[in-house]
Amino acid sequence: MSSSKLENILRERGPIQKIGVIGMGYVGIPAAALFADSEKFGHVLGFQRASSSSGYKVDMLNRGECPLKGDEPGLEELLAKVVRAGRFECTSDFSRIAELDAVTLAIQTPFADSKALEPDFGALKDGIRNVGKYLRPGMLVVLESTITPGTTDGMAREILEEESGLVAGEDFALAHAPERVMVGRLLRNIQEHDRIVGGIDGPSTQRAVELYAPVLTKGKVIPMTATAAEVTKTAENTFRDLQIAAANQLALYCEAMGINFYDVRAGIDSLKGEGITRAILYPGAGVGGHCLTKDTYHLERGVKLGQEPLDYPADAESIYVLARRVNDFMPVHMYNLTEAALRRVNGQVKGSKIAMLGWAFINDSDDARNPPSEPYRDMALNAGAQVMVHDPHVLQYPGVDIYRDITEVVNGADAVVILTGHKEYSGLDPERLKTLTGKSNPVIIDGRNIINPDRFINAGFVYKGIGRGDKNRHAVKKAAKLST
Repeated sequence: MSSSKLENILRERGPIQKIGVIGMGYVGIPAAALFADSEKFGHVLGFQRASSSSGYKVDMLNRGECPLKGDEPGLEELLAKVVRAGRFECTSDFSRIAELDAVTLAIQTPFADSKALEPDFGALKDGIRNVGKYLRPGMLVVLESTITPGTTDGMAREILEEESGLVAGEDFALAHAPERVMVGRLLRNIQEHDRIVGGIDGPSTQRAVELYAPVLTKGKVIPMTATAAEVTKTAENTFRDLQIAAANQLALYCEAMGINFYDVRAGIDSLKGEGITRAILYPGAGVGGHCLTKDTYHLERGVKLGQEPLDYPADAESIYVLARRVNDFMPVHMYNLTEAALRRVNGQVKGSKIAMLGWAFINDSDDARNPPSEPYRDMALNAGAQVMVHDPHVLQYPGVDIYRDITEVVNGADAVVILTGHKEYSGLDPERLKTLTGKSNPVIIDGRNIINPDRFINAGFVYKGIGRGDKNRHAVKKAAKLST
């Protein structure tokens, strides 16, 4: 009965023409630009709060300028195109939601307390309330944020119905279509990745399919229920986190056994054939970003809120939560490597100058959400080190001075620590770097395996790298006296 009522309302409203995207960030901006570029739709509104921290985005976007830093192929050009064509505009006036046929929400969903499985849905709830206030019959509401399974048909539905006086599945359509993007390839990911679309009922799912299908090129729509879509998103990120943790743990094993992880990885990866799957990722200084650092907890929370008790080995820790612990440990391991390397030249962290190379969590990007560089810096500062941070892409970060001049950061450093795999660091010249440090045997710690260990060891550096058990105990070369 309710589905047939909604079907009739949607039929009377006609095709989706006007779309709103709430949240002008890494997900919302490229999505809005692609919607606006589609001939299937008429106009797109981007919604951004006029806050002191992010209100500047409104004017930038309305000039066709992208506020995201880092390399995003095609995004600036596409924004300029849709703004010139009058097909996209950004606003802080949320009352304009009432004009829309469909609205998507791409708002961050961090965890207030991961141990207690308590998410911070404050910003998401505010966004949903804003939609509910201006919701009209026949509209489609889609949550793109990664959320605890059960949220779309639970909390989101309740808030929307309370604010609007309408009934989901009868008066308006409601769905979850999680984003699946990576910085540096936002447009391509949206167009080429399959799109998971899950409505609270059949008509909601079909209306959401109508919204997303036109922006896909290689990708296809995979319809399912809202809760199944929520589990799909949280589980795919949890699995990636698990795979990274497996690589990190194996790298730690290889260090302990004095062998090269990358030799082992190449050997494992070489086994191919029908029915054989040996995919193995890469280790590193830590996992950052908004998604992988918390999506495991959304999945775990969904199980706690599930309809049946979990049947699982008694007193056994979730392997997903254990993977999180391993990945959270990697910045600690970077600190331990730094401490051990300094001891090799009769030094210590206290009183040393540490040059941190990279603040973003991912290479060649300005994305600095939950970076593993932050806990490393905190440990070094707490131990009494002087720390300077260089990053060519991250312009600012609360409470941290980030420098663009690598010479200034490395000058006089006892240890140079690579935490991000920016391409600028792969070409570091060991002789020049050593001269800048002014040390006969400076320390270099490679957390991303982007430099050649032998070049730095031969130049007199004390080298340590994640997974490089074959090099971490190298003989320290007694270098000639530095020329002045």
